[in-house]
Amino acid sequence: MRNIRLTIAYDGTDFHGWQLQPDKPTIQGEIERHLATIHNQPITLHGAGRTDAGVHAVGMIANFQSDRDITCEALRKSLNSMLVPSIRILAVDSVAHSFHARFSALSKTYRYTFFNGTILMPRKRLYTVHIKAPLNIDAMNACLQFLIGTHDFASFENAGSRDPDACSPRGSTRTILEAAITHDGNQFYSITLTGDGFLRHMVRNIAGTLFEVGTSGRSIADFKATVAAEDRSAAGPTAPAHGLTLEKIYYPFCT
Repeated sequence: MRNIRLTIAYDGTDFHGWQLQPDKPTIQGEIERHLATIHNQPITLHGAGRTDAGVHAVGMIANFQSDRDITCEALRKSLNSMLVPSIRILAVDSVAHSFHARFSALSKTYRYTFFNGTILMPRKRLYTVHIKAPLNIDAMNACLQFLIGTHDFASFENAGSRDPDACSPRGSTRTILEAAITHDGNQFYSITLTGDGFLRHMVRNIAGTLFEVGTSGRSIADFKATVAAEDRSAAGPTAPAHGLTLEKIYYPFCT
């Protein structure tokens, strides 16, 4: 029995998120279905996290147990030949049995992409949020600096984020390692957050609140107070899902 790690990229437009759902197309469900065909038995895929409906990924990690005598490269080619073009297996690796895509992860990077020009080209519309009002990017960047470090992010946590029956000492506390807005050219921008974990809709709620700061609907002091409030009603709206991409998941070198 081998422990197999998959590195996965996907366009989340036509899927109801990563996690398996009955009677709805999901990334996990699609990959598991074809793994079951290859292995002639059901396969359970463990993802590093759950992305919502419409969210994309270029570096999702998942693992599963395999008793099939097939090389990693052959498995990658077989899966890609069976999967829809919006899901690609970038790499297949045989890893230590102790590796778990979710529990071995140290941190993750998410990128939220938005356009602040007049006309967004149609080919970008599924991956970029169009904010038409002029934005104060400097003020938004200043707000992001308040997020770096360890904080209770309850103000940016949507219901259903955590299992209420699970005993987790950190609750809604997470550590943000890096936070910044970068200018990608031609009025395209990215909010990039790297942290040791993210609550449900956390990045999208942060983005929605930052857009209020950028349009002068909320001051920098208001944003700082929002973080301290630890109350979802104190923050702004949830930004649209299609601007969000899971960029990378970091693991200990030994894995």
